[in-house]
Amino acid sequence: MYRGKIISLILVITLVMSVFGCRKVEKRPDIDEDQGAKSQEKQGENQESEKDLSALIPEQIREDGGKEPSIKVYIVEEKKIKEMKFEEYVMGVLAGEMENDWPEEALMAQAVLARTFVLKFITEKGGSKHEGAHVSTDIEEAQAWNAEKINDRIKQAVEKTRGQVAIHKGKLINAWFHSHAGGKTATAKEGLGFEEDEPPYIKAVESPDSKEAPKEHANWTAVFTKDEVIAALKETGQTVSEFDKIEIIEKGPSNRALKLKISDTTVHAPSFRIAIGSKKMKSAKIENISVDNNKVTINGMGYGHGVGLSQWGAYHLANNGEKSMQILEHYFKDIEIVNLWD
Repeated sequence: MYRGKIISLILVITLVMSVFGCRKVEKRPDIDEDQGAKSQEKQGENQESEKDLSALIPEQIREDGGKEPSIKVYIVEEKKIKEMKFEEYVMGVLAGEMENDWPEEALMAQAVLARTFVLKFITEKGGSKHEGAHVSTDIEEAQAWNAEKINDRIKQAVEKTRGQVAIHKGKLINAWFHSHAGGKTATAKEGLGFEEDEPPYIKAVESPDSKEAPKEHANWTAVFTKDEVIAALKETGQTVSEFDKIEIIEKGPSNRALKLKISDTTVHAPSFRIAIGSKKMKSAKIENISVDNNKVTINGMGYGHGVGLSQWGAYHLANNGEKSMQILEHYFKDIEIVNLWD
């Protein structure tokens, strides 16, 4: 009797096990496979990002594999084209545009702008006016360049920012800079007479220009003859034979002159400044204009067009502990610093 019960129990157990053993096993997500898929997805995003960034480098100088490009530079003093690595060119620009004993963070900020400037120059212009060159050392065409002033400080600033450029919404910015803002930077329209839409990353901001700047940069006086003024007007396409006063009839956000009225003629202040001599009329941040017989006296503040980074402002900020990125973000709105090569 007991034996029969035991046999029946064994049969029941065997039947139950066979039923459950035939159930389909749900496959658990493979954690490693899941992570691998995410890793591949991320890698794809990175590759796409790198591909997008490489498009910022002009095709004529672009290297495969994210390598540093070489460029052909027309050396004005030597009257010949020299091929060099991109960063070597940037060193010469940095030494030409900023003093080589300035704070490192100011030099680094300038290096980023120098790199951005030449890439945009080659992209938009296709190359230098000097045939066969990508860019030149002619300051009227591009940027100042001084290989003789390259020192360890310059080299270090360039190396620490190697490959870095400034962009806004995926495009290279207009890397504008000037010597002294006179306390406040300008919009592109008031400082440069920029005819396109105002770039969204350019803003008029307070600029803490260093008190160590030359006094003639902070506040200046320029004296001209009436004939010099009339000649400058002619260069801008205006004709005036006589005048007894010059008025500022429109100003911009930074209080710079936008338009001047000379006799019955209106002229854009940035254009007039270039025509009459930008080293003498140092900015359009004019405080006073007087005409006395044949003498025209203009008093103003700052040195340069006033758009973008103020070098003496960067000097002050760097001396007060600001990093290069913070300096750039002070003068440019909503920009991103990206690396284009190792």
